[in-house]
Amino acid sequence: MNFAELALFSGLNNDEVDVFVKNTKGYVNNYDKGDFVLKPYEPNSNIGVLLEGKAEVITEDRFGNEFIGHSLERGALLGSASAILSEEYSPEAIRALTKLSALWIPYRSLITAGPKLGRIHGIVMKNLLEAFCTDKVLLMEKLNLLSQKSLRERLILYLLQKERRYGTEKVVVPGRIQLAKELECNRSALTREISLMKDDGILIEGADWMRLDKNKLE
Repeated sequence: MNFAELALFSGLNNDEVDVFVKNTKGYVNNYDKGDFVLKPYEPNSNIGVLLEGKAEVITEDRFGNEFIGHSLERGALLGSASAILSEEYSPEAIRALTKLSALWIPYRSLITAGPKLGRIHGIVMKNLLEAFCTDKVLLMEKLNLLSQKSLRERLILYLLQKERRYGTEKVVVPGRIQLAKELECNRSALTREISLMKDDGILIEGADWMRLDKNKLE
């Protein structure tokens, strides 16, 4: 597996990544679909990076109520808040949507390995700060999405956000159940709205993708 392709290791070659992982005592864990990669309010001392597969962020309150956040794909960070701040500051859980694997770096080792790693450490820390900023942008996008007054506006903004992030008008979307969770709406209402948008010519849909007709949208 080529770790050097991950955003966290941008600017490093494979040999340098191997040196970093060895000196920070990193390790890889595998998970099945439906497994909790991280549970809320539980001790966690590692910062992870998603190597393969997909996951979803779930915010859970003390009463067990779940709220679905954004989805995670290859290269996404896992558990950084609970590793850095402590479990009391992390109500978030991460659940596998597919089989996945993750690289875990002990946070304490990451901090103390600087003198041994020199330039390598500086590059990884720079990439880590950029990833934290990306997470904040995703959170702001989610808040903006849920503030939309209608389900149609919510779905349109969801697709526009995905277009901008991945640089393509044909947006790969999850199944209806997962999409309804991400939009925090009823699945039946979502299916009905998608059908209406297709009838209006605003939305074009494939087996696992959607595309907005910008001319009709305007």
